[in-house]
Amino acid sequence: MERSNLVTMKGNPVTLVGVALKVGDKAPDFTVLDNGLAPIKLSDSANKARLLSVVPSLDTSVCNKQTVTFNKRLPEVVGNVKPYAISVDLPFAQGRFAQEHKIDRLQIVSDHRDVSFGNNYGLLIKELRLLARAVLVVDKNDRISYCQIVPEIGTEPDYDAAIEALKKAAR
Repeated sequence: MERSNLVTMKGNPVTLVGVALKVGDKAPDFTVLDNGLAPIKLSDSANKARLLSVVPSLDTSVCNKQTVTFNKRLPEVVGNVKPYAISVDLPFAQGRFAQEHKIDRLQIVSDHRDVSFGNNYGLLIKELRLLARAVLVVDKNDRISYCQIVPEIGTEPDYDAAIEALKKAAR
């Protein structure tokens, strides 16, 4: 499935590949890689509220800011939570980024090998093989309880709404 006119990059429309998910949908499983190339699945964090902070590339200013901001704001959330930052950057580059920016609360994972996350969540940009900027919260019952696909890739997400949704899901 392909969707157009939902996301732009510098004002130009891009095509998203995959199923359009919405609040209330069952969150599909996916397989990504951690910085040591070990596979990570959504199902590995069952019975937890999950934050999925999705960025095109950590090497850009807005993606950098999104990742650093969520890492700083996670202490606001009380409860059983597993937060992820997901991009298609190589795992080794993600590891360097995490170390350089002292990312110690978010687990940065790579969808570069199979784009399993991008395809399963409808966030893969066909023209670029990057992920669209988005934030999702998956509750303890594996339901999507919050979903923001940012319409312009160069724009930051709504941090406050995402943190509030994560707090609610973690209760």
